[in-house]
Amino acid sequence: MPAYITESEIEEHALKLFASMGYEIVYGPDIAPAPDGVRPERESYSQVVLTGRLKRALKRINPTLPEEIIDDAVKKLQRAESQNLVKNNQAFHNLLVNGIDVQVKEKGKQTSKKLWLFDFENPKNNEFAAINQFTIIEQNNNRRPDIIVFVNGLPLVVIELKNIADEKADISSAYNQIQTYKLQIPSLFHYNELIMLSDAGDARVGSITSEQNWFMKWKLLDGETVDDPTIMPMEVMLRGMLKKEVLLDFARHFVLFEDIGEGLKKKIAQYHQYRAVKAALASTIKATSAKGNRQGGVVWHTQGSGKSLTMVLYTGLLFLDDRMNNPTVVVLTDRNDLDGQLFDTFCANSPILRQAPVQADSRDSLKKLLSRPAGGIIFTTIQKFFPDEKGTAYPLLSDRKNIVVIADEAHRSQYGFISGFARHMHDALPNAAFIGFTGTPIELVDRDTRAVFGEYVDVYSIERAVKDRATVPIYYEGRLAKIELKEEEKPKLDEEFEEVTEGEEVEHKEKLKSKWSRLEALVGSQKRIKQVVEDLLAHYDKRQEAMEGKVLVVAMSRRICVDIYNEIIRLRPAWHSEDDKKGVVKVIMTGSATDKLDWQPHIRNKPRRKEIELLFKKPASPIKMVIVRDMWLTGTDIPCLHTIYVDKPMRGHGLMQAIARVNRVFRDKPGGLVVDYIGLAENLKVALANYTKEDRSETAIDKEKVVKTMLEKYEIVKDMLHGVSYLQFLKSPLKEKYIVIQTIERLLSQKGQKDRFMKNVDMLSRAFALAYPHPEATKIRDELAFFQAIKAQFVKYTITSSGDSQKTDAAIKQIVSKAISSDQVIDIFEVAGLKRPDISILSDEFLDEVRNMPQKNLALEVLRKLINDATKKMAKKNAIRARQFSEMLEEAVRAYLNRNLDSAQVVEELINLAKKINEETDRGVDLGLNDDELAFYDALETNDSAVKVLGDDTLKTIARELVKAVRNSVSIDWTLKQSVQSEMRVIVKRILRRYGYPPDKQKKATDTVLEQTKLLAGAWLAE
Repeated sequence: MPAYITESEIEEHALKLFASMGYEIVYGPDIAPAPDGVRPERESYSQVVLTGRLKRALKRINPTLPEEIIDDAVKKLQRAESQNLVKNNQAFHNLLVNGIDVQVKEKGKQTSKKLWLFDFENPKNNEFAAINQFTIIEQNNNRRPDIIVFVNGLPLVVIELKNIADEKADISSAYNQIQTYKLQIPSLFHYNELIMLSDAGDARVGSITSEQNWFMKWKLLDGETVDDPTIMPMEVMLRGMLKKEVLLDFARHFVLFEDIGEGLKKKIAQYHQYRAVKAALASTIKATSAKGNRQGGVVWHTQGSGKSLTMVLYTGLLFLDDRMNNPTVVVLTDRNDLDGQLFDTFCANSPILRQAPVQADSRDSLKKLLSRPAGGIIFTTIQKFFPDEKGTAYPLLSDRKNIVVIADEAHRSQYGFISGFARHMHDALPNAAFIGFTGTPIELVDRDTRAVFGEYVDVYSIERAVKDRATVPIYYEGRLAKIELKEEEKPKLDEEFEEVTEGEEVEHKEKLKSKWSRLEALVGSQKRIKQVVEDLLAHYDKRQEAMEGKVLVVAMSRRICVDIYNEIIRLRPAWHSEDDKKGVVKVIMTGSATDKLDWQPHIRNKPRRKEIELLFKKPASPIKMVIVRDMWLTGTDIPCLHTIYVDKPMRGHGLMQAIARVNRVFRDKPGGLVVDYIGLAENLKVALANYTKEDRSETAIDKEKVVKTMLEKYEIVKDMLHGVSYLQFLKSPLKEKYIVIQTIERLLSQKGQKDRFMKNVDMLSRAFALAYPHPEATKIRDELAFFQAIKAQFVKYTITSSGDSQKTDAAIKQIVSKAISSDQVIDIFEVAGLKRPDISILSDEFLDEVRNMPQKNLALEVLRKLINDATKKMAKKNAIRARQFSEMLEEAVRAYLNRNLDSAQVVEELINLAKKINEETDRGVDLGLNDDELAFYDALETNDSAVKVLGDDTLKTIARELVKAVRNSVSIDWTLKQSVQSEMRVIVKRILRRYGYPPDKQKKATDTVLEQTKLLAGAWLAE
């Protein structure tokens, strides 16, 4: 991809891809409302549905329905049900998926029928069009998305393209533009299924509620995962997702609306979810066939990559597949809290399942639910498939072949054939098919799981998820050695230790194993808890300085959870609140009325626990720390959680699931951190043994590695400032601000150093945010704050070379705000002894002060920035003068870079240029022209000798007539209509000829007049 590719070329390439897929390519202005469009398909610019196409398609797809029903459906689709954009979108999506219920009179009786918007069975029976430059005017806002994909006249996909060569026009700016569209032309998004963003070098897809970090890449093309750098990402996305049959399939089966207390969200499947669901469905169909082995396989998708929603999507497709003959789906977990979490997810997405899931609350309830003849989604735990008495067989519940058992985390010891789940499940459901979904890999020696479920049907590894930015890497820090305990006071974890679950602790206290009890007593000793909490709080404070977010503390028992809470409150009394919605720290645990009195405030029912969970997920909420024993360690998604403090023996899958709580993507979070107070290093190594080498490199990464990276970047940045006494800035109580000027001058004096400095400070900052509060990070903390202060000045006061350099990490903001107090905010102009200028009026006094600055490189950059800003402002009204001044600016800077001018000389050049810009303010007044007339006057090449012969009075008269004539010719989308532009050219040339304008100059003057008109037309039309 050449770096000079333009946005129009990207658009043209996209349209060629659409054409190759059989789409009709339509130029938006051609179908604009009359009289603008050559073949109008819209009555007004506010109309976003192409009703003619829609009506034709509905007749074709629903041939038996009368025309008045079709007409009513067209009207219904154009009516907004609500003032809420997302609710309107959901209402349309329901019609897309389920059709419109209509009443038809047949043989004198009213009959209910479905009117379908799309023919899902025969994609060719639908009408697909890719329309570019489709202007929409709504609420006086005139907007024109790059490409809109219409299916049967309905705008299902909006595509926003950016120029890969424009450093500031990236995916981020495309996302921001979509947000503007949603506010200003919301009716377009009532029908939207997908939003696509691309600059050719990158391509991402999301929904109308997706935050920017959840616009994800699409890597499937014809069912295969593509990771070939020679294929444009935009091409993979367009050909992979918008292939006709794939688009219809995706819109129907892979779009969800979910509200779990955070407001209505629209979610779309990511490429690995789409791939997995397709593979799992195919495997299940094969397993349930006459010759099938009843093994549906295992889907291994790493934690945090959306496994629960993948299960929902898979289940929804099972019910729609005729080959499954209305199956019954049994969803299994091995814990009540997991059962509840997954059940809530399924319930929140019941529309796509087309039925409400139910929970079996007892063995009798399970038996009753499974005795149904067909259909149904039943949630239960593994334990309910064990017989009432040991050694007896579980009774037959159903011998149907269309029962599918979905096991969540399909690698438990209970899945044994001899005395485990598989044996009893087989007794109860001998012909059922089994499929497993897991966030961790099956152990190599685990024969039982493979015997029940079969082999992998789809894998989405940790390494791939991190690479796709679906999750972030996890770092590990051991803190056990940091707390001062005698050797005999440190917990010893042996391989045979068997963990007691929270449920067992609540229900069977008297049966707790002595080994567990002894270890619990040691781990929960008051001396140890005191030391752990002191260290934990110190660590937490430092973490919050580097990266704001939420933390989880995992304790060994409910008693220890309460004791940790009490010790925290002893040290931080302001953190306590009896109100569930207030206070910094909470304990989440189960319990009963028989538990100790001081435990009772922490024992909450399920609705109260859920309320705290929803509050904890909100980044700005007061609750920052939650202490748990088992709760929230699986199935809970808290993106802003960045650290988990573990003081509980854990191993295997349970350990991996717990630490994965911190791997969720959230804004600019660089990674999650596991802090170990119990000594889990060996258990982590064992647990990771079943992962690939690449996966191990992204999980439990030794914190020393990130410290090493941090120090490498620190040395690079420090060396760049060799000879600058910047440590004075840190040591002086007045924060020697002048050092900032010196430092900036030093970096600007060397070619390329500014950009190199900014890039390395960014990398250093991310590494620091992960490493802090490591002692090595603490040592360089204040220096990093200084480096970031310098970077901030570059971003603010100079022209940056990359849009990315203007994005400041949350971690960076934190460090700077803590290291440099608000009354010490640096102002380059103030430190340099300059009064802050008005961009539009760079006064002679200010320019003289800049001329006398000793730091010539900084003076150059400041002037360059101010002049550039001034010309940008001018360019909104007068392209010709702005271009002239920009060229003069570039020429001066080029001469400096080529060493034809030194910094002092180029500063003088820029000061002269700034003074010329100042004179522009009064030039129109002196000539007796308003701003519009002045812009056209400049378009007439007034500096050309042949033109000057006409004299100023004639040129001013021409300018005034041009403004009047051209202004009357401007209409919506005139820039896209050759016919209108041709008429305007004729008008301009006629006026030029009338006043004797030189014939050989007329073409260029006409082109320039039209160029100026493009700048001014928007304001004219809005008046």
